[in-house]
Amino acid sequence: MKHEQKLDLEKYKLIVDTIFDATDPTILGYQLTHLLVAVIGVKGASIFVVNPVAEELELLATEGLSIEYINKGPILVDQSIKLSSNLKPVIITDTEESDQLQYPEKAKNEGVRSIVSIPINLKGKIIGALRLYHSEPWEITDQELSYLELMTRGIGMSLRYFRLASVIQCTKDTMKAIHPIWL
Repeated sequence: MKHEQKLDLEKYKLIVDTIFDATDPTILGYQLTHLLVAVIGVKGASIFVVNPVAEELELLATEGLSIEYINKGPILVDQSIKLSSNLKPVIITDTEESDQLQYPEKAKNEGVRSIVSIPINLKGKIIGALRLYHSEPWEITDQELSYLELMTRGIGMSLRYFRLASVIQCTKDTMKAIHPIWL
């Protein structure tokens, strides 16, 4: 059976434009997850950010998954799909044959047969993850994986930008409150 390429250069360009046109992390997350499901044709997509205190992945945005699956329980970094210390993606071609899932029964009930989890990292530190869920086994190609890894770099840069922009705005607001003539 011939593999159908789900992600190509034209689709990648559309997705990257969405990443760089977003005005805040929530909009970025919702636009990107909706677009990934529609353009790639997967069952669902989620973007998570790492909560370093709780050592959990917290959901930023998702599309295509049921409320029951989304609320299945905390996604613990050390028990969920392992985010490799060397920042490599985790590809589960068939969830029914994998021991890497924290909630295997929930995935089965949801109809999730494959998961591609790509760490979102910033300067070598994992700050989140992009996960794509498919309703059938998916053997992702090297080219598709390369596009997704580049995409997560863009997501990481955007999240960093939003954080810095927020700090700058907060500083400006504080300075304006303290010394209104400065700004």
